[in-house]
Amino acid sequence: MPTNATPSTSSLRDTITNAYRMDETTCINTLLPEATFNEKALAHIKQVAEQLVIEARAYQKNQGKIDTLLHQYDLSSDEGIALMCLAEALLRIPDKATMDKFISDKLSTVDWKNHLDRDNDLFVNAATWSLFLTGKVYAPAIDTSTTLTSALKRATSRLGIAMIRPAILQMMKAIGKQFVMGETITSALDRAIDLEKMNYRFSYDMLGEAARTQEDAAQYLHAYVTAIDAIGKAARSDQPELNPGISVKLSALYPRYDYSQYEAVMQKVTPILLALAQQAKQYHIGLTVDAEEADRLDLSLDIIERVFSDPSLADWDGFGLAIQAYQKRTFFVIDWLYDLAKRYQKRIMVRLVKGAYWDAEIKTSQIQGFSGYPVFTRKNATDVSYLACAKKLLAHPDTFFPQFATHNAYSVAAILEMAGNQTFEFQCLHGMGRPLYDYIVTQLNKPCRIYAPVGTHKDLLGYLVRRLLENGANNSFVNRLADDGTPIEKMIADPVARMASLNEKPHPRIPLPRDIYVHWQNSTGIDLSDRHDLNALKIAMK
Repeated sequence: MPTNATPSTSSLRDTITNAYRMDETTCINTLLPEATFNEKALAHIKQVAEQLVIEARAYQKNQGKIDTLLHQYDLSSDEGIALMCLAEALLRIPDKATMDKFISDKLSTVDWKNHLDRDNDLFVNAATWSLFLTGKVYAPAIDTSTTLTSALKRATSRLGIAMIRPAILQMMKAIGKQFVMGETITSALDRAIDLEKMNYRFSYDMLGEAARTQEDAAQYLHAYVTAIDAIGKAARSDQPELNPGISVKLSALYPRYDYSQYEAVMQKVTPILLALAQQAKQYHIGLTVDAEEADRLDLSLDIIERVFSDPSLADWDGFGLAIQAYQKRTFFVIDWLYDLAKRYQKRIMVRLVKGAYWDAEIKTSQIQGFSGYPVFTRKNATDVSYLACAKKLLAHPDTFFPQFATHNAYSVAAILEMAGNQTFEFQCLHGMGRPLYDYIVTQLNKPCRIYAPVGTHKDLLGYLVRRLLENGANNSFVNRLADDGTPIEKMIADPVARMASLNEKPHPRIPLPRDIYVHWQNSTGIDLSDRHDLNALKIAMK
């Protein structure tokens, strides 16, 4: 627990802390006016968003076979869940016998034939036959009918497990390749050349989750140093916003990246991040600190302040961070960032994302018995927060270089409306953004930076699961884009109007952590990542 190294208690930081788990209705009512447009602007946003959906759907019909497969097997189905389990786990199973048992468990209990359709893409039907036949081979029941299905099943059975396992592995690797730019930074840079000619930019992310050991942290650091050198040598401009950049996870740099280890983290991580920033500055490339779980935000902001304020980085505008619109604090974090940039008279890059750890944030708060959630419980509320944060970033063009990461056509159209001729860039995930952004980049002449993961398949797991969850969610724009049956009007609905019309702002099926049980109240926990709760605990202990 921190003792003599308590972070700054400035009023701006106190405002951020007060909003950590603030009442959701209060927070949304604060944001709604900030995200509201007049009628003329709304009409134009709707018109542009509709055109974006039309163009993206036309593009997708000719591209993205993996996207089509993922839509066919979305996470509302048992089959989709089975595929996600395979993708998440199969590549890290060390022995073939366990692989076979795992495939048997996941494939033999679902009904793949329901996904066979003459109107489907040939690739989807081919993949479905593979899954269907594999499932039948592993299933315990024996079908003695003489149908084509049985004949194919018997033929596949004769091939044996040795032939089936590589096929499934190849399918999983194909899905993995959809989301990974390259196994090495060199191969990723080579693959990026053609897209850079189209006006795409790149931010490379070295795949992997938080370091668990000091050896892990040393490997991640080596990967970052090597990548910065390679990216820097490929850079062609002296302006960081025009060059490729790198994204860095602070939890990858130290195995105890936790608020309870405040002193050690500040001593260990700050000089490492500073050295990486100094290295990036030499090449005039950008370095962005990635957003992580909510309980790490305060810790990250303290490290970012120390590095950003270092005199060695005084004349470099390439330092940046990602902020998550699904957090209730984010709107207020922008005020603190504005103050930070003004104090040191530098522009700061800010990547506005919607957030990738929602499920974990909800479940962790319930398990720990916290007073509330750090995130919104409705997707529309996150979209409202995103628009309010975007407007605040665009209000300070001399202080922020805004980077808007979204795959949602309405969000894109709203940002175009707000930004006008201001300098900014869009961002998208490699493997997910092309149907929408090819039109934006080539026809609207707006820059887009692709967040491009780099690493081997064994490093893919956590990242891939988050991408599959985003792709497969029923209310995901990417998922609905692939479904011609979803009306355009539904895809470009105004989230502000939706939230304003609701009497009950929080989701009624997601009760507060204390109320998750029917017959008794959940036990109350102390949030050791909340500075106010932590200080109160220290006083009580004394």
